[in-house]
Amino acid sequence: MPDNSTEVTAAGIARLAGVGRAAVSNWRRRHADFPKPVGGTEASPSFALPEVEEWLRDQGKLAEVPLRERVWQQVAGHPDGAVTALVHAGCALLVVRDRPTAWLEITAVSDARMAGVLPAALDHVLIARFGAGRAVPTPTEAALLPSVPLLRAVAELAAEAGARKAFDFLFGRQLDANPRQYTLTPPGLAELMADLAEPARESARQNGGRGSRTVLDPAAGTGALLCAVGRPTAVYAQEADPDLAALTALRLALHAEGGGADGPALAVRTGDTLRADAFPGLTVDAVLCHPPFNERNWGHDDLAYDPRWEYGFPARTESELAWVQHALAHLREGGTAVVLMPPAAASRRSGRRIRADLLRRGALRAVVALPAGAAPPYGIPLHIWVLRKPGAEQHPAPELLVVDAAEPEAAGAPSGRDRLDWAAVRAAVLDAWAPFDVPGRREPVEERPGTSRAVPVIELLDDDVDLAPARHLPPPASGATAAELVRVRERLEETLRLTARRTPSPAAPGDQARRPFTTVGELARAGALRLRTGTGSGSGTAPVLTEHDVLSGTGPSGSPSAPSPSAPSASGSSASAPEGEPVLLEPGDVIVPVTGGASVVRVVDEATAGAALGRNLQLLRPDPAALDAWFLAGFLRGTANNRQASSYASTATRLDARRLQVPRMPLAEQRTYGEQFSALAAFEDALRTAGRLGGQLVQGMYDGLTDGSVAPG
Repeated sequence: MPDNSTEVTAAGIARLAGVGRAAVSNWRRRHADFPKPVGGTEASPSFALPEVEEWLRDQGKLAEVPLRERVWQQVAGHPDGAVTALVHAGCALLVVRDRPTAWLEITAVSDARMAGVLPAALDHVLIARFGAGRAVPTPTEAALLPSVPLLRAVAELAAEAGARKAFDFLFGRQLDANPRQYTLTPPGLAELMADLAEPARESARQNGGRGSRTVLDPAAGTGALLCAVGRPTAVYAQEADPDLAALTALRLALHAEGGGADGPALAVRTGDTLRADAFPGLTVDAVLCHPPFNERNWGHDDLAYDPRWEYGFPARTESELAWVQHALAHLREGGTAVVLMPPAAASRRSGRRIRADLLRRGALRAVVALPAGAAPPYGIPLHIWVLRKPGAEQHPAPELLVVDAAEPEAAGAPSGRDRLDWAAVRAAVLDAWAPFDVPGRREPVEERPGTSRAVPVIELLDDDVDLAPARHLPPPASGATAAELVRVRERLEETLRLTARRTPSPAAPGDQARRPFTTVGELARAGALRLRTGTGSGSGTAPVLTEHDVLSGTGPSGSPSAPSPSAPSASGSSASAPEGEPVLLEPGDVIVPVTGGASVVRVVDEATAGAALGRNLQLLRPDPAALDAWFLAGFLRGTANNRQASSYASTATRLDARRLQVPRMPLAEQRTYGEQFSALAAFEDALRTAGRLGGQLVQGMYDGLTDGSVAPG
């Protein structure tokens, strides 16, 4: 093995082969020829990637290591660490994109010579993109020499996917591998916050400017908020972590339209924003900010007389109100700031005087309550504050818009970080914000019970100045009118009659003779079915069938996300879609959740066909000439079958679909079983519908009786 061979961990091997880590542990125990560790620790050994690749290919478990996976393993195994490797890769990708001819000349020489000529080329593009005082210093020849093989591979990856997507993939893998090291702003949230800053663009056009073309993020993090802004002319960012600042600067540069002088002005600085503002005196059209929450050591003792505290000196426990005022200090008159806030900032007594002054002077324009799971910390329903810099001739706004975008649990909407319907959240917020934020508006804004209301500021200026939207919204209509409850009752009666008709016949003793069994993995290798793994990405407007949909028996409810290069690839020996591309469902597909340990299986019907397969789901596509779909689904639901195919190595149970067993029998006999399993599924669906309607009727009666819309008796 060469001394500089890339190493890979057991988790990396599992990703290469599309299996769980338990499978890799089994291979090490069962196969004497499995590659020996070459590094790492006893608890977490590492292996030589070429040896692993050769073994997997010999075993028929891998056709070829994808290029992007090979590049990532080079990044992860870089002798100077993954961050250094990513910085070098990002710099090289800028040259690939902005100076492609120069890159070809640079790579036409030996590795040692390439490391010698690269610094000058990198310095050229870095100065063109970032100017002086940049967050990305030019790497030296000695630092670049170990990275040259990686940079050649990165350029090859850019030829396949483009420079921006290549870096996004590698940066995304770094974030996934270190989830506790970075605070992420999900794409759906970033897009919503950028949309809320949009009115500032129109205001700037009316003022003779160029729209919201200048934007600042004083707590840039991974750059998600700034990447969501469309076509800015100048982007400013500050981040305390130097390594993250460098990665974010490269990400922003590669996301910018055009290269060099053709792209937007881009300034990324490193430092503690509140203590050492890198952009003193700068005013911009929009500020987007996801600040750190609940910081006690934000500079309270050192910044008592700072001119940014125009609305009051924040208490030690009110670091978020310091960030709000920092954002306002960097806005031009009429500019918009959109800041993510913890819900406690809307009601803590220590911040009531600042909140009151923000309201009196018209700086705070809206408070939006998001569903839990919108951003870390995922268990808390965070708020968005929309602020507007008051002008000298501008009258204070008489109202504050409050919006509650939380999805109602009564409607059965899925919840949690992976199940948010961002399209619905975005529509609810913007539908309330757009008519409210109209210059010179004279007409009252329509009130939406339970969702949005324009609250007169005078109502909020009490002893608490509590801005939590739920406290100021009229309750939603209960929907418990007598006529509606009659319709629910009629549907329940019809469903109960249907359930009675579909109740299975009394069970008869069966022949318990031992049947010959095979596994799903063996069927896949024999070509009787194909295995696919969900990516969670959609195609166009196609919805996504989520794990929650399968477990609850509902239709596809997920919103399609952009195809992600880091999405898991299909598992097993079956053919798979290119990594990250959506897996579209076809009638007869059998869907199996891979987490949670529940024996739930779903057969795709015509109504669900065309949807994309979500994450944590595996698809089994049987050959109709060899396997009946309902026969396959029925036997996969057996409790004992699920137990023996599940892994209990961690706190979360994981199902390996390839280990599930199916009896061998002729197709005609399969169909007999399939008809019975299909009838059981229809009975189960009727029971589920009856339970839902029954719960709706009970709650509706409670609501109707308590609010007076239904009379007792």
